[in-house]
Amino acid sequence: MTRSFAAAVLLLFATALTGCASSAAAPAYDTPVLKVTGAYVRQPPTADMAAGYFTVTNTGRQPDRLTGVSSDDATSVTMHRTTAQNWMEPVKAFTIPAGGRLVLRTGGDHLMLMGFGKKPTVGETITLRLRFAASDSITVRAPVKPTTYLPSN
Repeated sequence: MTRSFAAAVLLLFATALTGCASSAAAPAYDTPVLKVTGAYVRQPPTADMAAGYFTVTNTGRQPDRLTGVSSDDATSVTMHRTTAQNWMEPVKAFTIPAGGRLVLRTGGDHLMLMGFGKKPTVGETITLRLRFAASDSITVRAPVKPTTYLPSN
């Protein structure tokens, strides 16, 4: 009887620990889970400014916001949206919805990089540090593409 009781207590204790482990992992599902793909910068005609593009996918259950971008290669990086009148409008943040994505692309949301030390040329890379409201920063290396480049997706 004592062995049976001890076995039951151990089984109950192991079950309780298993429940604790799975509940401890649960918050990870309730946070943004971000991945950046397809980053590139179009080669600018001068060293004054260039446009940058990428996609941020959020497979988490909570939204996040891209709150800023910086680069060692440019003195200033600003975020813009293109309005219905084809005007560029600066924004303070872009939302990345839960289970969704933020797409920066030609004719839409994009980055403006200004103040290069020298004009970026095709084949070089530009380092971008993306800052988010809830997630850790992500650093990406964006290749410089020809002005005629169009991504396949």
